[in-house]
This record gives sequence, C-alpha cells and structure tokens, in this order.
Amino acid sequence: MGMLKRGLMVGLKTTWTLGKIIFPITLLVTMLSHTPVMDRLTSLLAPLMSILGLSGEAAIPLVLGNVLNLYAAIGAILTLELTVKEVFILAVMLSFSHNLFVESAVAKQVGLKIWVVLLVRIGLALVSAWLINLFWQGGQEIAEYGLVASSQETVNGFWPIVYQGVESAVLGIVQFAAIVIPIMMGIQIMKELGWLNVFSRWMSPFTRMLGIRENTSTTLAAGLMFGLAFGAGVMIQAVKEDGVAKKDLYLVFIFLVACHAVIEDTLIFIPLGIPVWPLLIIRIVTAVLLTVAVAVVWNRKEKRDAEASRAYGA
Repeated sequence: MGMLKRGLMVGLKTTWTLGKIIFPITLLVTMLSHTPVMDRLTSLLAPLMSILGLSGEAAIPLVLGNVLNLYAAIGAILTLELTVKEVFILAVMLSFSHNLFVESAVAKQVGLKIWVVLLVRIGLALVSAWLINLFWQGGQEIAEYGLVASSQETVNGFWPIVYQGVESAVLGIVQFAAIVIPIMMGIQIMKELGWLNVFSRWMSPFTRMLGIRENTSTTLAAGLMFGLAFGAGVMIQAVKEDGVAKKDLYLVFIFLVACHAVIEDTLIFIPLGIPVWPLLIIRIVTAVLLTVAVAVVWNRKEKRDAEASRAYGA
C-alpha cells in the first residue's frame, strides 16, 4: 500500500508540474484559433507548400497540428480534397512535428533548450516532406477517407470562446493525469520491487546502440508508448532520482521527438486512408539513425575536448 501511495504522490506532483504548463498554453491556443491569427499563419506558410509537394490549402492542417494537436489536424484534412501523396506527406510531417507549444514547454521543464527541440522537429518534418516529394512520383489519386468529417461547431462571442478554451485545457489535464498517475504508480512498484533494474538490463542492448545509458530505458519506453509529454513526466522524475546525464537527456529526447506514442500516433492516421506501416517504419528508422548520428558526433567532440584538455595540461 505504501508503494502505491508513494507512486500516487509522484504522479500528482508530476501532473501539477506539467499541468501548470498545459493549462495556460491550451487555453491561449484554443482562443487564438478563433481569431484571424490562424488564417495569417496559414497564408504565410502557403508559398512553402509547393516545395514540399503540397497544395496551398494543406497549410491549414499543418498549422492546426503544430499549434493545437494531431486530432485538430486530422479533422482539417478530412475536410479537404487532397491526393494520397499529399495526405501521406502531411501524416509524416505531423508525426514529427505537432503540438509544438505544449510539448516544447514540457521539454524546457526537463532541462532542454526549446530551440533544439524545435529545430529537430521542424527540420525532420520539412526534410522528410521534401524527400518524399522528390522520390515518390505516385499517389496522385484523390485520397478516400475512412471516416466522414464531422462539422466543426462554431463558437461566437468572447465568453463562449473562453469557456471552450478552459474546457479544452481542463480536459487536457484530466487526460494527462489519467495516464501519468498510473504510469508513476506502476514505475514506483517496479522500482521498489527491483523490476526496474531488470527492465533496464533488457533494454540495455537497444540503449547502447543509441549511445545512451541504461537508466534512460524507462523514459524511452514511456515516451514510445504514451507520448512526448508523458515520457517527459517520467523523465523529470528520472533526472531527479537516477542522475540522468545531460547528454543522455538530449539523446533520449531527440529519439522521442522523432518517434513517440507509436501506437496512438500511428493508428490515428488510419481514417485518412493511407498505409500506416510505412509511416511507422519511417519514424522508427529516422529516430534510430538520428540519435545514433548525434551520439557519435557528441562522443567525438567529447573525446577531442578531453584530448585538448590533456594536451593543454601537459
């Protein structure tokens, strides 16, 4: 019983820490979505779309996905007549880059620089779209969506918009707590029973391949299963208790930026009528290659710095 209580307290503390970020950002962004700001962002992005193999109107789901979340983006896609290629490109881009305000703020809480997170996520989205457009000449038929988009409710007036924003923010925190608290309780039980060490050993071949230490395995698993924000919740606790090094922190987050919530963020695209297995494979392969590459460069830099330090000392 004591383990559950301690896990519950850790979960509540994590929810409070991240909820203070999620609530105001969700409220602000939801309110902004009812203003001309969103239309202006879409207009600014429209010229870029042709380079990525997308029509101008494809900027709408991109903006909604990055400012709000994947569900908003998919809702927008379902209202547009796009080709299979366009939908697939959008799905890949949104897999790498979505919900930037909340997830970047969460990354900052972990101790990462926001510009690094944004550079990796937006960079992956743009490069992947450009490469797919360059090498894939098919998919020109109009996409047939698996679900019919429901009409979006129009909200008029300042206070109804505020109410919708508060409602979205509260629901977001409730959903967050419903996932994070059980995770933290489970991790606490595993930790006190010694199962976490066993799990870390099982994950060690994979973490070694990525160039990171075993004490990041719990964070990796949580991020892969439950998403970036929820993985970050575990990471915050791991940094405090397990002494995760700064380099490992960045490498884990780079991996999770490219590949997180693999079940939800893959299945969510099924209604768009595109093959989701290639989408999943692209995310996993990109995450592994990018993390390994960064780890190799980082290790070489550390080695050069150490040699230079020894030479200077001599």
